[in-house]
Amino acid sequence: MVETPLTPQRISDGIALIEGLDRAGISPDAAFWFYFPDIRGWKLILAEAKVGPEGPRGVYRQIQKTMNSISDKLSSLTLTDVAVAKPDAPLIALLRQVVATGPGIVGMRFTNNVVNGTLIEDAYIYRIRNPAA
Repeated sequence: MVETPLTPQRISDGIALIEGLDRAGISPDAAFWFYFPDIRGWKLILAEAKVGPEGPRGVYRQIQKTMNSISDKLSSLTLTDVAVAKPDAPLIALLRQVVATGPGIVGMRFTNNVVNGTLIEDAYIYRIRNPAA
């Protein structure tokens, strides 16, 4: 059971950040809020191909730069709310088996689903696309 709700402000913040990243040329292959029961909280997961060769530090720097440039559009999102992953990370691969979007931003709730024996308590998906697309 999800104890901490995902607020409309957080959903809007996620959209603003993804749009900002898209404009900056850092278009994530996957972007979604995911509820982690072990921390009883949400993280905005961004899968970016540049995590592989550049490492996550450079991607986090770009995210922070984008957040600074759109700070007037963000209500409470901070860098600690964001987690960067490789596009082939297990969680991304798992969700990619059942969800596919185009390059735009959609808003799809994915709650209480089991995928290959893994329970997804709650997620809010903006984008999950094939990294080759």
